[in-house]
Formats: sequence, C-alpha cells, structure tokens
Amino acid sequence: MERKWVFPAGGDEQLVKELAVSLEVTPLVARLLMVRGIKNADEARLFLDPQMSDCHDPFTMKGMDSIVVRLEKALREKERIMIYGDYDVDGITGTALLWRSLSYLGGDVNWYLPNRAKEGYGISPNGVEEARKRGVKLLVSVDCGITAHQEVELARSLGIECIITDHHEPKESLPDAVAVLDPKRTDCSYQFKELAGVGVAYKMLQGLYRHLGLDEAQLQENLDLVALGTLADIVPLTGENRVLAKYGLEKIRSSSKPGIRALLEVTGLTGKPLDSGQIVFMLAPRINAAGRIGEADSALRLLITENQDEAFAIARTLDQENRKRKEIDDRILADAMDMVKQRVDLDQAMVIVLESENWHQGVIGIVASRLVEQFYRPTILIAVDGEKGKGSARSITAFHLHEALKGCQEHLLGFGGHKYAAGMSIETAKIPEFRQKMNQIAKQTLTSDDLMPTQALDVMVDLDEVDSNTARSFAKFAPFGPGNRHPVLASQQLRVVGSPYIVGKNHLKFKVKQKQRVFDAIGFSFGDLLDEVEDPDATLDMAFVLEENEWQGQKKLQLRLKDIKVR
Repeated sequence: MERKWVFPAGGDEQLVKELAVSLEVTPLVARLLMVRGIKNADEARLFLDPQMSDCHDPFTMKGMDSIVVRLEKALREKERIMIYGDYDVDGITGTALLWRSLSYLGGDVNWYLPNRAKEGYGISPNGVEEARKRGVKLLVSVDCGITAHQEVELARSLGIECIITDHHEPKESLPDAVAVLDPKRTDCSYQFKELAGVGVAYKMLQGLYRHLGLDEAQLQENLDLVALGTLADIVPLTGENRVLAKYGLEKIRSSSKPGIRALLEVTGLTGKPLDSGQIVFMLAPRINAAGRIGEADSALRLLITENQDEAFAIARTLDQENRKRKEIDDRILADAMDMVKQRVDLDQAMVIVLESENWHQGVIGIVASRLVEQFYRPTILIAVDGEKGKGSARSITAFHLHEALKGCQEHLLGFGGHKYAAGMSIETAKIPEFRQKMNQIAKQTLTSDDLMPTQALDVMVDLDEVDSNTARSFAKFAPFGPGNRHPVLASQQLRVVGSPYIVGKNHLKFKVKQKQRVFDAIGFSFGDLLDEVEDPDATLDMAFVLEENEWQGQKKLQLRLKDIKVR
C-alpha cells in the first residue's frame, strides 16, 4: 500500500545552528531534536540525559493521600491484601510489582488474575468472591477497575475495601472505592497522563515509600518490571514513560530476578544489548502468551519466583505457548483476510468489523493489529460464543476508538480502552447494527486522506551527511517507541549497486549509492520489490533508519528501510 510521506514543519535554521553549537552536535542532530519540540540546550540535556528525579511528585495524582494512609493501615494491622491484576503484560508486571513491594514492606499479600475466556477483562464477581474466601480486607487493582462500579459495591457488601489503580479512560462516574488512582481522571491535575497501568502502580508505591519515609532505592530495583509493562503496552514513550523505560531497560539487562534472566535466556538475549523493540517483540509476547490461550498465572509466577530452576521451567513453557499462539494467529489472520475479500467493500467501509465462532478471543487483538497494517482501517474482530461475542479493536491515527465505542454503547454490553485499542462485549444478534453504527460514526469523522497510511519523516539528507558518529548520536534518543520513534531519514536519487537478493522470510538486501557513498540496506518484508529494485535504470527515494549493524564483532552502518519509492 502506497504511503504518503509527511515531513514536519520547517524549523528555524538559526535556532538549529545555535543548538548545534551549544550542544556540540551536528546540525542534523540539532534539527532532529527540534523536530521533537526541543528548542534550547536545557531541554535538550533533559531529553538526552533524563534522570529519575525528573519524574513528577506522586502526591499530585488525585487520590494518592487517601491511598497511602489506607495502605499504611493494612500493612500495620497485617490485613490480608489482594492484588487484582489483568492478564496482559501490563497487568501481570503491575501485579508482580505490587506483590513484591508490599510483601517486602511486610504485607500479607496475595494476588488474583482473571481468566480471559471465563471472566473477561477487569474485576469480576468471581474474583471478588475469591477475595472473600481468602479473607481479604483490602483489594488493590492494577491496570483495571476504572469502570467496576458493581464489583466494588459487591466487595463492600462483603467487608472488602477497594483501591483502584488504572490508566484507562474513565466513564462519567467513578467506582465508590477508598480512592481511584488514574491520571486520566478529569479532576486529576497530574502532569503526565499517559502512564501504563504498571506506571500508575509504581507511582502509588512511590507515594507510599515517601509517606513512610523509606529509601526508594529498593523500589527502583523493580524498574525492570515497570519497563516491561510500559513498553509492552505501547504507551507514548515521552515524558515520565521515557524515564521509567530508560532506567528499567538498564535494570532488565542486569536483573537479579530469576524470571527475567530465564526469559532473556530462552529468547537468546542474555548478554546482548537490549532495546525497546526486543522487549516488545521478544519478551512481551512470551509473557502475554499464557493469558491469551490459557491462564496468566504462570507468567506472574515467573516474575515473582526466586527459584532459578522454576523460572527456567516456566520460561520454556511460555516459549512453547507463544509458538502455539503464533500458529493460532496465522490461522485466524488467513481466515480474516478471506472474509475481508469476500464481505468487505473497502471503497465503502471505513471500519472493518468481522465476527466468527471459530476464533480464539485471546489473540484476535493481535490479528486486528495486523489487519490495520494491511488495510489501514480501524478494525474490530469479534469472537462469537453462542448468543454473545467478545471483541478486540485496533485503530488508526485519526480515529478515536474509545469515543466511537461510546457512540455505539446502546449496541454493546460493555466496552473499555483508549484511542488506539479497546475491548468490548456484544450480543451476537446486534453485531450488524453495531457494524453499521461504527461506519456511520467513521464517515462523520474520517476523510479519504485519513485512510491513506503515512510515513512520518524527520528530515531529508544526502548520504554524505551521515556516519557512525551520527548513528551513535541517534542512540541517545532511545528508548524508542510511540511518540519518540527512531529518527527516520529520507534520501533521493539513490542507485542500486550490485545484485539485490532475498534473505530470511522475504527480506530484501542490497547496496545503494549516492555520489561516492555506498551503504548496505535491508528492508524487512520488502522482498516483493525485488524485481523493481533490480531494474538497472531505476532510481530510489528511500525512507530509512540509520543503524550500526554488528556481525562477527564488526560494526557497519546499515540503512533499515521504512519505505521506498522506485522511479
């Protein structure tokens, strides 16, 4: 699918020069900093060298004062506490973080993760009943609970108080809990709104540590868990998230937790440099696999065990589960692709809504993401079980999923999520009306231009402007992710040198030349363009990421393709 190249608005060249001089960097690096909204040396140093002290005061988050007092009481009186998490990486790491930290402080702590297939997302009546059976006095949610009005009331009737920590969009009213910690509350003045669920849990613990007058160094030992959940949840890697992810990545590399060491071992990452991509595409899927096709409990046990043998046994099992999950993904994707071809008129439908009785509800979110990549339409897949269905939705830049689902709520049994990802439940009979309503909303808010994928670019360069020092300067922009992507450069009028070829699973390798500079280039999944690139008369315009590729101890610059236009 052709992409529209989009450059940022032109910057002030005088400011670029001044920033380059003050930071002692090249104009190219200074220009890329300005693209990220950084306009002076102080802001640049904050971005290039973030510190944990840059994080915001936890007590500016609404509800924090009440929560730390209640947690202190629970710890002092040895009340039984249940951590109620979610079954994805964000919820699992948040649960592990709270269990480890509150146990370290002497708490009587246990945990509960719902079964995706039997209970669905969020606090369930079954979970509340289990808390009663265990003698729980205080239930603390992580990454869920913002809409759990009835469940919180049920808990109260059973003598259980609740603390809600969440990062999803709240509805008009909040559950009647001891307190609700969610930076997205409309009455919350917390400066950073985009924390992951594990990030909100970390801020709660930070508040508790300060309330108790404790050294936060021990708490920071768990930043590996915070980074895992934050990176896996694909929240914007800006502001506080970027600080937590940066220091958490360092903790993952040297983690003393047997579970994290075992994960690194089974993924072949032990002793290797780690970046956000390896967390998102290698570690996170294995933690997620348990909750997607079975019980999430094993993934949580992996992150809290102190036994290395147990950790390796669980990690190997999760690796196997992830392989099974991939097989299910591929089958459902093929099925969904056939449905799109047979049922969906892409000239008319702005939102793809598909349903099937043969789909596993634990993986349809992954498949929805892949359909968005393929067709660039908001996509909702619904796994039907008799008279009801559970759906996962993924979106594009210009379409706010949560707001759209709010506009369809008369057709839904329930929903929750945020702009780019959401979940919902629905009566099977109402799916056609829901599909029609979603497309009606989309036609009111989207234009044809919105449905054309874009390739965001930072700057146009000649290849003689980049070298190894440039690549090392770019590395200081890490960790990369939404809101802080790896710098994407573009260059025009490139010629292919030698013979392009295919490696791996449809990956295109070749060399390009501009003036006297020659670079290796690789395009993952760009193999279908081999014939066009082989044309000796072709010139290329390329969008790419500049990387230092290390092979057999040798480092060499490489251009990793983001997009290509063959002329």
